[in-house]
Amino acid sequence: MSPTHRTSLRLATYNIRYDKSPDGITIPESISTLDNPLRERGKFLKLSGEQPWSTRRLRVAESLSSENITVAGFQEASERQMRDLDGLFRDDWGRVGVGSADGKGGGEYCPLFYKKSVVRLLSSDTFWLSDTPFKPSKYPGADYSRLCTVARFSAKTCAKTKFTVLNTHLDARSDKQRRLGASLILARARYEAVKFRSAVFVMGDFNSTSSGKDSSAYKIITGASAPVNIDARFAVTSDVGHQLPDFKMLDLRGQAPREMVSNNFATYTGFNKPSDTLGWKRIDYIFGGSNLKWKSKGYKVRSSLSDDGILASDHRPVFADVTI
Repeated sequence: MSPTHRTSLRLATYNIRYDKSPDGITIPESISTLDNPLRERGKFLKLSGEQPWSTRRLRVAESLSSENITVAGFQEASERQMRDLDGLFRDDWGRVGVGSADGKGGGEYCPLFYKKSVVRLLSSDTFWLSDTPFKPSKYPGADYSRLCTVARFSAKTCAKTKFTVLNTHLDARSDKQRRLGASLILARARYEAVKFRSAVFVMGDFNSTSSGKDSSAYKIITGASAPVNIDARFAVTSDVGHQLPDFKMLDLRGQAPREMVSNNFATYTGFNKPSDTLGWKRIDYIFGGSNLKWKSKGYKVRSSLSDDGILASDHRPVFADVTI
């Protein structure tokens, strides 16, 4: 494809923190509590700690609405949070994804939202990051059922321009689950790259740093460590023979021009005060397949903190600009 026919995409991943304390407050009611935007602020950073989702959801929408996103992957979304995101993003957005507990509405969603005016959804599916990936299931020793949402798209400006996005949330407790999850995702990403000969992207909360004792999932997905054995039936359905034998996922933060990479590094901050950086780490990523059907143009980690001290989430949103 010549440069003149390249399509620009902005991808985003954001762990929005689950709705820990559900209430009956509606979006219009939350909007009605907002201050006059012209009023002088008497005190900054006056609040701290985790706030209810009914407060945080407007901050989540604010942090994304002006970013011109094409496809966004979320983690830790409940059914209520999915409905709220639908309402906040309005009609130009479509979405795919199911609940991890039952493949319907129960448990955590890892949805993919996409801009309907820019891309067309071709197909979508889900697999679970366990020993039985074709049905809702939990890996032994993991905190929760974990899944991966897969969607294939084409650009509306050029139907031949296609790409695949995989969105996931690996387990916070079990390193074995993270290693298995990364291995399953890598196998599926390679399959997508070979079968469709197009760009493939993986995003999400890996609960894995790029180095150190919790880095095994990152190392597997990026090819630095060998994948572990996966379910035989999944291996068969993802088999591509000897094609792209060295396929891996490339960390887009390291692929963009250095001057186009934000200085914010940590993607997990917790709900601590801004001065308390204990526990900050980078565990949320956007990767591109090593078949290089894309070009990385920029990478940004945006703060979740507002002047009043409210954190939209205990994670920060991550953005990647690519052309395909």
